[in-house]
Amino acid sequence: MAPHHAHNPSKRRGADLSAYATLSVISIFCAIPFFWVLLASIDGNASLFLQWPRELTIDNYVRIFMQEDGTRWVLNSLFVVGTATLIVMVLAGLGGYALSRTRAWWKRPFLYTILLIRVLPTTALIVPLYKVLLTANNWLGGVLRAIFGNGPAREILKYVGFIDGYLGLILVLATMQLPLALWIMKTFFDTVPRDYEEAALMDGATMLQRIRRVLIPLALPGLGAAGLFAFISAWGDFLLPLILLSSPDLQTLPLGLFRAFLRVNTIDYGFLAALAFVYLLPAVIAFGFARRFLVQTFSGGVKG
Repeated sequence: MAPHHAHNPSKRRGADLSAYATLSVISIFCAIPFFWVLLASIDGNASLFLQWPRELTIDNYVRIFMQEDGTRWVLNSLFVVGTATLIVMVLAGLGGYALSRTRAWWKRPFLYTILLIRVLPTTALIVPLYKVLLTANNWLGGVLRAIFGNGPAREILKYVGFIDGYLGLILVLATMQLPLALWIMKTFFDTVPRDYEEAALMDGATMLQRIRRVLIPLALPGLGAAGLFAFISAWGDFLLPLILLSSPDLQTLPLGLFRAFLRVNTIDYGFLAALAFVYLLPAVIAFGFARRFLVQTFSGGVKG
């Protein structure tokens, strides 16, 4: 027998109202820190406590991009995290498709094994990881110095170096985000019927044509969800850039925020709040673009 309140509109409305009220209170509580950051970033006399600005100003944002290295921090972060996310999406798409379609005995053990990268904390891996990267960087530096000389080799290492270089950080970030992306794409391709590929094969499509015209359009929701998780997680990573980068030219936004907090005796809350708002903005924009793909991926994938 159905519950009595299921046929009672007033009780059902009361339950809905209670649920919405609870969610509203939780949402307001979670939004207060973001509201404080926004207010403090445009407050000429920002302090530790939440207060309504006496004067509105954008001087804090002007300082970030005109007087500090804010533009370089943002561009470095976008380049490193964007490249790592692109690598993750390509490898996760190909790997997820292969893992979904294969019936090999080692598939399930492999999927659970790669999750160990996510289970183990980064702090437990940082020492052996740094040692491996340092060894590879010394070898690469020796090769480049033998070919180009000391000066040019030092400049080249800023881009392809494994320590204090873009390449090392990009590869490590991509490696850390790849396991979850592989699981997402494998699960997503499990929901994609094989009929689409078989129809394209019967029409005479080559492998590249099937990938470009069938698999990629079908995989866009899964790729969007995997890329969103990878981007947000890599964007918020602080420890790896702190350990692997030392040159001021290569600093990312989290390092700029951290060092801006430490370099003075008196904390400039307005400047830090503006920097924090700039820091969270790309993640919010990425979520806004990929939200539709996220909903499609976790609500059943492809229907048909």
